[in-house]
Amino acid sequence: MSNNSSTTPNTLRKPVVLMSMGTQERKGHAYQVMTHKYIAPLVEFSACVPLLAPTCFGTDDLEQYLDMVDGVYLTGAGSNIDPALYNQENLTPDKAQDRDRDLFDLPLIRAAIARGLPIFGICRGMQEINVALGGDIHQKLYAVGGFDDHREDSNDPVAVQYGESHNVRLVPGSWLADLLAKDEITINSLHGQGIATLGEGLEALAYAEDGLIEAIHAPALAQFTLAVQWHPEWQTSENPDSVKIFQAFGTACRQRVAQTAANPR
Repeated sequence: MSNNSSTTPNTLRKPVVLMSMGTQERKGHAYQVMTHKYIAPLVEFSACVPLLAPTCFGTDDLEQYLDMVDGVYLTGAGSNIDPALYNQENLTPDKAQDRDRDLFDLPLIRAAIARGLPIFGICRGMQEINVALGGDIHQKLYAVGGFDDHREDSNDPVAVQYGESHNVRLVPGSWLADLLAKDEITINSLHGQGIATLGEGLEALAYAEDGLIEAIHAPALAQFTLAVQWHPEWQTSENPDSVKIFQAFGTACRQRVAQTAANPR
């Protein structure tokens, strides 16, 4: 008798998680790239299999990608989201943009939400989720009165850039506060932009000392949704809070695998 009819959670396959790549030019050649530091904790702590999707060919195959995955992981990048996508003029023309990624990820987010897929975003990924749901961002957070400068010093060694920068206050009683079992954590900070107006259905889970939103979720959605402005992918193994976040995402993706196995199409 085939074992397919008696599948148990212990025999389920590892979850597959979509990661959208970004554009990068090298010596006259166009590359699609994803940084190792983002992939490593997904494999090592979420225990998931990454599926890297190029964003330079449009969205014709988007639904087919989503047919293959159990979660979506939106990473940071060196580029900013095109402000035209949230109805603003570009105030940072000197900063790199990646419109191919913008035009892939925004519909990806909406389609993943419609399918009930777990979603986890980091830095640019958090801003993408917000914009996809109708929110906007401060393009020059450091120039907005009342906010601190959250940028790193590019002249510092990488380890210093990603070192601890400031504290964030977790919303009391929230699931993130319960997950981390504390009211405040210390994070790194490497961003010049930040959320201004929250998108539809999004709520803050954490705030910086200056009041900036540092983590969000979508409480009305049944699936796991979490996005953070900081970088938990940096040396994850050395930060118990980061480990818990990646493990929680992995758990959500495994639950999705189990649901799919129990209710095949």
